Amino acid sequence: MAKEKNQKHEVEPKKYTLVIVESPAKAKTINKYLGSEYKVTASMGHIIDLPKSRIGIDIDNNFKPEYITVRGKGKILTDLKKLAANAKIVLLASDNDREGEAIAFHIYDSLNKRFPDLPIKRIIFNEITKNAIVASVKAPKNIDNAKVEAQEARRILDRLIGYKISPILWVKVKNGLSAGRVQSVALKAICQREDEIQNFIPQEYWTLNAILKKDKKELCAELIKINNEKPNIRNNEEIENIKKELEQGKFIVSDITKNTKAIHPQPPFITSKLQQSAANRLNFSSKKTMSIAQQLYEGIDIGRETIGLITYMRTDSTRISEVGLAEAREYIAREFPPEYLPKEPILYTKKTGAQDAHEAIRPTSVNRTPESIKKYLSAEQFKLYSIIWERFVASQMKPAEYTSESIHIQNGNYTFRITTSKMVFKGFNACLNLLKSKEVKSIKIPELKKAEELQQKNLDAEQHFTQPQPRFTDASIIKFLEDNGIGRPSTYAPIISTLLDRYYVVKKSKQIEPTQLGKLVNNIIVNSFSNIVNIDFTAKLENQLDEIANGKFDHQVMLHDFYEPFKLSLEEASKNLEDHKKVFDEETDEICDKCGSKMVKKLGKYGFFLACSNFPECRNAKTIPLADCPIDGCNGKIVPRKKGPRSKEFYGCTNYPECDFVIWSKPLEQKCPKCGKFLIEKNDKIHGNYKVCVDEKNCGYKLLEEYSNE
Repeated sequence: MAKEKNQKHEVEPKKYTLVIVESPAKAKTINKYLGSEYKVTASMGHIIDLPKSRIGIDIDNNFKPEYITVRGKGKILTDLKKLAANAKIVLLASDNDREGEAIAFHIYDSLNKRFPDLPIKRIIFNEITKNAIVASVKAPKNIDNAKVEAQEARRILDRLIGYKISPILWVKVKNGLSAGRVQSVALKAICQREDEIQNFIPQEYWTLNAILKKDKKELCAELIKINNEKPNIRNNEEIENIKKELEQGKFIVSDITKNTKAIHPQPPFITSKLQQSAANRLNFSSKKTMSIAQQLYEGIDIGRETIGLITYMRTDSTRISEVGLAEAREYIAREFPPEYLPKEPILYTKKTGAQDAHEAIRPTSVNRTPESIKKYLSAEQFKLYSIIWERFVASQMKPAEYTSESIHIQNGNYTFRITTSKMVFKGFNACLNLLKSKEVKSIKIPELKKAEELQQKNLDAEQHFTQPQPRFTDASIIKFLEDNGIGRPSTYAPIISTLLDRYYVVKKSKQIEPTQLGKLVNNIIVNSFSNIVNIDFTAKLENQLDEIANGKFDHQVMLHDFYEPFKLSLEEASKNLEDHKKVFDEETDEICDKCGSKMVKKLGKYGFFLACSNFPECRNAKTIPLADCPIDGCNGKIVPRKKGPRSKEFYGCTNYPECDFVIWSKPLEQKCPKCGKFLIEKNDKIHGNYKVCVDEKNCGYKLLEEYSNE
């Protein structure tokens, strides 16, 4: 009987097709599109990877990587093998990029060793919709080994840099620091910008407007040329001399030009442009943008079905599929008057170096308008989906048209100009809401004729001072990296997060500012590992990784070419780098309330704090006070607080609960010149960034400055 059972088991047909994706959310969505003959499960990202506890690269053996099962993923791998045992075929459906290809390869390798006769194939798709999934299942492919090699080369490269430089930073500066290939270039750019700001010397300059009259109507004309050259008025004395000359002359209309100009729509989003627009329009960090985009891509329950609402969100291509173009054109033809639809689809030029593996980011169906599915989305999902939808539809509409009028007015050697423009055809603007530009009010100009004289009412001069370039924001640092060919769509958000996590930079009013620690680490890397932060060198490595992915370059050659000079830099830094271990320690007058010793200001993982100088005998530590409590009669200090690890930071008194003063704005180092309490920073649409006394109600001190860069 036992023999018969075994024989029956051996001939029993396999039950299902096993589909392995990366995330449970994606598995849940795809599972609804496939029948009972399929089982869909998730690998939860990488199952096989380099060890965290050691470098895991055999440098002397052609940089051979040492792969292990990721800690905590052993059970997942075991479960995948159990499911594969009863599968007739396995389809690997990880993301269609280098990282996804590597995930697929390692799962393939693990399952193939156990089940050498089991067919294991790769399926790829750009959107999680029923049509796309069914089509991909019908056209399985082999693993793309060139992509796998490119991912492995990048992983090895980053591991060599991180695991070789970081220990030097631990010994010479402090534990817990790290260096990275792209991260270090971004940090260098942020530090350089900060140096430019600190060293910037403002230059005085003046502008001049002439308030002119025709009949009873006033016109404001801007001085644009002196002797046919751009004005360079440097002080009040010069402006007064110009005024005197103008008052003795006449303002004569010298030229009137009218024309029509077209403003073309922007292409649909690529990853970097989506992150930049979400930062500028929605005030989203890059990390937040990508997290929400992932949710929209993997699937949202919209009542009747769970479906991916956007195409793959990591892309640097503006290409749109024929299906996507046709649907967009049908929608525009149905919802807008005929004059809004171009005769032919609008195709956008591929930028240099773009991978073009994926389409641009677009809605999987343009008929799912933001408003029609708003009730199924969170507020943040709705906003991000809205700008993706708007940008895509607008990209296939006709340009907006404006009429502009420019009037030149001459007074001796001085040329003034009045300009106005008016939108005469909305074009692509007709579908914009969250992405709509601020409308400039058209100036009504009375009918003027050439050689006509205008009466002078007043001359308005205004003093200005030149401003340094603004600090980087999430949007502008991504643009900087993209423009210089540094990093790729999947790396932009993690770069900024890592710099913040390491306390190399902090964010102040959306601006990214380097910390003292960030400046020190940057100086070390710039001086000891100049190639690592060289823009051309880093961009060259990115291009070589692209060539490896396209099967045009040997990854072993790239690694050897990189490592030989890098090894010499490591040896030099280890021998000669100055010790900075105590550089941030600073003795204070604060007394330890536990042992009476002096407290020392130290730099920790999340910034500066106070620690007892009698460490390790006394382990007392506390937050550095930011300001004196502004409540009359309270001698407490204001310190940062949090209700939980994920909650927003606020600022409260150390005498709580006796004193319940709290505020969301961080105290500034400046004291109010009127009442002596601390200042805080505020922002509004009228004034931009400005400083105000914490006791705004009773004191009312406000300081408006031109320094605002936002």
